[in-house]
Amino acid sequence: MKKLKIVGLYFMSALYILAGINHFISPEGYLRLIPEYLPAHELINILAGICEVTFGSALLFPKTRGLASWGIILMLLAFIPAHIYFIQLNSCIENGICLPPWTGRFRLLIIHPVLIAWAYQYTREI
Repeated sequence: MKKLKIVGLYFMSALYILAGINHFISPEGYLRLIPEYLPAHELINILAGICEVTFGSALLFPKTRGLASWGIILMLLAFIPAHIYFIQLNSCIENGICLPPWTGRFRLLIIHPVLIAWAYQYTREI
């Protein structure tokens, strides 16, 4: 069980590091997901990318793993407005990603809590 948890840790770390890097490589997709009522979309995107890379990297070190896990949880909570906005757009962004309408709700109500629970398990020692 411990080996599986360690594999999950490395996989989660890679997931957030790669997603964070993608904020800089392909920002247009992320920028379209930021609700219109929020200011400074470019800054929000850059900060999200920095947080994902930083927290994903910090997961790899036992001394920073707990803090990184809590940071990921807070970051995921901060992403909720983007998920709600995606639902309001009927899961279809003009000139961007367009998915079946149910996927926005599925992401918010199923995937998002699973990601939070996944991060939570690393708030304590492995």
